[in-house]
Amino acid sequence: MIVKRNVVLLISTICAMFVARAATAQAVDRIVAAEEQRIQQAQAAQDQIDQVREQTLDIVDEYRAVMKEVDGLVVYNTLLDRQIADQNQELDNLRTSIDSVTVIERQILPLLTRMIGGLERFVALDLPFLEEERAGRVANLQALLERSDVTAAEKFRVVMEAWQIENEYGRTIESYTGELDIDGNTREVDFLRIGRVALLYQTPDGVNSGAWSNSERAFVPVDSSYRNAIRQGLRLSRNQISPDLLLLPIAAPEEG
Repeated sequence: MIVKRNVVLLISTICAMFVARAATAQAVDRIVAAEEQRIQQAQAAQDQIDQVREQTLDIVDEYRAVMKEVDGLVVYNTLLDRQIADQNQELDNLRTSIDSVTVIERQILPLLTRMIGGLERFVALDLPFLEEERAGRVANLQALLERSDVTAAEKFRVVMEAWQIENEYGRTIESYTGELDIDGNTREVDFLRIGRVALLYQTPDGVNSGAWSNSERAFVPVDSSYRNAIRQGLRLSRNQISPDLLLLPIAAPEEG
């Protein structure tokens, strides 16, 4: 009887042990499942953290780029402000210059009129060489002065150029062909100009030679002894011979 009870107790204990083990296994499974779920949640949270971190880094990089661009714009705007200030100053200077030009233009036109008048009188009193060319130049200047489509600066340039041409005549030797009345006959002659010191002529055959006399305001014959010198002067002016000493009839200087 006692043995039977012990067997029953043993069986009961074994059953209890199996039940307890089963319960423990279920509890372990629940704990493992819960741990896996926690790990998954932690991984998901870490993924979110990493994503937020990357977004934050992108925002920081974008912020830095924007600030760098802002700094560049500040420098650029500062330069623009300086340029605008310089341009405004330049505009003020231009307005002042325009006002000055208006005043100068009112003063320069009468000056040009006097310069052209002086040039005309100078040509009329000078040696009578290239008379048509020089008179035509003066006439063109007078016509230019009346034109409204030409600036005062251009008029001044042309007038000064005409005076420069006249000035060059005093430092050059020149020969040219023209016509001259000799003893009542119109003859073709070769003129020789030595600066503004002398104006001579000679017929192509060399028979007639003469020089301009300021006192008589006419050409007068010269001695035949100058015939060869005048011929040499004509050749020299045409670069046909090398420079050489010439003995020519030169009028004595007179008081102005």
